[in-house]
Amino acid sequence: MSPEKLVRPEILALTAYQVPEAQGMVKLDAMENPYPLPPALRRELAEALSRVDLNRYPEPTGRRVRELLARRMNLPPGMELLLGNGSDDLIQIITLAVARPGTTMMYPAPSFVMYGVNAALCGMKAVAVPLREDFSFDADAFLARMRSERPALLFIAYPNNPTGVLYPEEDILRVIGAAEGLVVLDEAYHVFAGRTFMQRLGEHPNLVVLRTLSKLGLAGIRLGYLAGRPQWIEQFNKVRQAYNVNVLTQAAALFMLERLEVLEEQAARIRAERATLGAALAGLPGVTVFPSQANFFLVRVPRAERTYEALKRQGVLVRNLHPGLRDCLRITVGTPDENRILLTALQEAL
Repeated sequence: MSPEKLVRPEILALTAYQVPEAQGMVKLDAMENPYPLPPALRRELAEALSRVDLNRYPEPTGRRVRELLARRMNLPPGMELLLGNGSDDLIQIITLAVARPGTTMMYPAPSFVMYGVNAALCGMKAVAVPLREDFSFDADAFLARMRSERPALLFIAYPNNPTGVLYPEEDILRVIGAAEGLVVLDEAYHVFAGRTFMQRLGEHPNLVVLRTLSKLGLAGIRLGYLAGRPQWIEQFNKVRQAYNVNVLTQAAALFMLERLEVLEEQAARIRAERATLGAALAGLPGVTVFPSQANFFLVRVPRAERTYEALKRQGVLVRNLHPGLRDCLRITVGTPDENRILLTALQEAL
């Protein structure tokens, strides 16, 4: 018996998530914080992790991590947190919970690929509403489509991935106010944008805020968190795998959240370097740089596929995006040295 006869057709139509080999490369493809922890802090963290009881299951809901996150991230009174194995886990939990037969998910497009993937996995209709040519948010078109589709679930990345654009606050408020379904505001890059809806959760019964520690510099521990009213968290908690956040992740998160200023200082360096890199990219002939409030840039080049391969041959890995983003590459903001190598290689590749 072949898989084709048993596996659902919408799964057969998908392609598994691909991660290119990056060994020895200047890695600017995955929106990671390029700065490692200071050596002394690494030694302290290793000591903390050495005390973890690997023979025991983790506390199922990560209670201590949730309490510390609530304090460090200024969770509004009355709201609760749900932890996930990265944001991807939480996107799947949310989608599974609301995917009644015949329901629709909506999001601006292009956006984070996992929204559409999870719609397919959960049997929801996915409606991707195009952004404008400059990747700004067409709120009127989006609201009109909402009225006709009446989605049960909406995802909005704030700022957006892969474009880096931060949509106007008033447009987001219009969407939340008009939505009959749940609005998930994905704030994965909030530390670089300096804008959040976290403090407005109490004003909107149909809003939850999704975040991750990955972009702060902890991508390897896979920890995301969802903030919302207790009524939402209660239902999503039923879908969560019982031990979805392991003991090492919880211990590392507790250690680093007590030392959050280290990661925030690194984020400030990335923001400063973002301005320098953006100006340098915009000065290259034939390169269009779209404004970004994240830790990466979307750039349009004359021949993206050829430029991507030329950069790769020179040891620089960026992201070559899908056909919907014609001739576009996504470039993570690296260290000053990494960015200099990128710019030199890009000048030769163009």
